[in-house]
Amino acid sequence: MEKQKIKSFTDLYAWREGHKLVLEIYKITKNFPKEEQFGLTIQLRRAAVSFTSNIAEGFTRKSSKEKYRFYNNAKASLTEIQNQLLIARDVGYLSRESFNKIAQQSVITNRLISGLLKSTRQKKYES
Repeated sequence: MEKQKIKSFTDLYAWREGHKLVLEIYKITKNFPKEEQFGLTIQLRRAAVSFTSNIAEGFTRKSSKEKYRFYNNAKASLTEIQNQLLIARDVGYLSRESFNKIAQQSVITNRLISGLLKSTRQKKYES
């Protein structure tokens, strides 16, 4: 199987799966109570957008050190998302089924960003 050349941040699997997570977060937060509009809803959405935005920005950076910093920020945003999803589940805003679906997507995304970080870190030390 031939490896595809990565030309854009949208070619990165971590970004693609993160984008799916963003869309899912927007979908589930539509059903959160109105009083959460400026609380958990906005925090989840901002963290999700931050995740994919940091990947996009990191992709454009020239040095591996700079790329690594942005990808690491993305991972931190993902951890924030995972924490906020647990809160949403525990206060009753997410059904078990909805939580399990989105949590699974966050685990997939976490594996991919971890791999991207590992790859970038190796390049950082090779330079």
